[in-house]
Amino acid sequence: MSAIDSTTLRLERTYDASAEDVFDAWTNPEVLKRWFAVNPASRTPVADVDLRVGGSYRLSMEDPDAGTVRTVRGEYREVRRPERLVYSWCWEEEDGTTGHVSTVTVEFLADGERTTVVLEHSGLESSDSRDRHGHGWAACLEMLGTRIFATAPQPS
Repeated sequence: MSAIDSTTLRLERTYDASAEDVFDAWTNPEVLKRWFAVNPASRTPVADVDLRVGGSYRLSMEDPDAGTVRTVRGEYREVRRPERLVYSWCWEEEDGTTGHVSTVTVEFLADGERTTVVLEHSGLESSDSRDRHGHGWAACLEMLGTRIFATAPQPS
């Protein structure tokens, strides 16, 4: 993870898969349920996706070891298959209210049968929030490589 500033992070990961396949893994509810998790014990019981500009998504991550479920939701602001997604990101609180809204931008850079995902999460509340989200995103990108696609060798 690299910190762009105190409220923005950027991560890159390359997969041995086409941009279309990686984009679909990011937007297909059934595939999202298989990889959107922060550790191997976690699972994704809810993955609702209305993939269109103005459409919404809702993803829940369950950690059975901790006995917790965290849910994030937002709205798609840009959908350009298979190159780019931009969406709002907002955690749901236990009482049903929502917290701070930030923005996630995901680019899918094709290079033959390999794709580099460039994820930028901006507008986070603080550097602490940026760091927590950075760890979470890094774990999710690892799960995408472990559970769905082979992760290509990463540059040093």
